Parts: sequence; C-alpha cells; structure tokens
Amino acid sequence: MAHFAELDENNVVLRVIVVNNDELFDGEENESEKLGIDFCIAHFGGRWIQTSYNANFRKNYAGAGFTYDPIADVFISPKPYPSWLLDSNHNWQAPTPMPEDGNWVWNEETLTWELNQEL
Repeated sequence: MAHFAELDENNVVLRVIVVNNDELFDGEENESEKLGIDFCIAHFGGRWIQTSYNANFRKNYAGAGFTYDPIADVFISPKPYPSWLLDSNHNWQAPTPMPEDGNWVWNEETLTWELNQEL
C-alpha cells in the first residue's frame, strides 16, 4: 500500500490516505508517484504528494498538521513548543539541550527541562 498526503495552499497536510499499489504501476510495471497523485486528484481533488509509512523518503511519515517543505523535499512535524527552533536537519530543538541522564520533560513556561515525576 502507498500513502499520499493532501496539502493545503500553505503545504500543511490535511489528511493522509492509503492507495492500492496497483494504482502506481505503469504498463511496464514501474512504480510512479505521479500515477498515485493523478489517482488522488481524480477521486478527491486537491493537491497530493506521496509519503512513506516507513519514512524511507521525505524524512517523516506525514500526518495531519505536518508541513511539507518542497525545497528540502521533507515533511516536518508540527512545532512542539513556541520556543523551539528547526535545525538544519529539519528537527525541532529546544533552546537548551535535554540532559542526558534521567527522563525529562520540557517546561515551556520556564524554558527549562524538568525531571519527569510521573514515572
């Protein structure tokens, strides 16, 4: 099965659907993302792009609320906290690195890592 993400005008993922692999093969048994996109447009309209359930391409498996960056050709997860910044690998980073020992949770109010007391 192949997975396709519908994008809005700002490249934000609206939904992800599953498309039968048979819809992606041309007459010579070559898989084509374009055929999958054409299938999605014909049945649902909108703008579509393929995403990988195993994250084999486009960095992350897309989900509703993710953003597609067409320049880097990656899906970026929603920003977890207002203070976090996107690094050059398209990963969200806290303003300060998480301590390596223990189980920590981010406190956006204090902009610090706190030991997780729920464990």
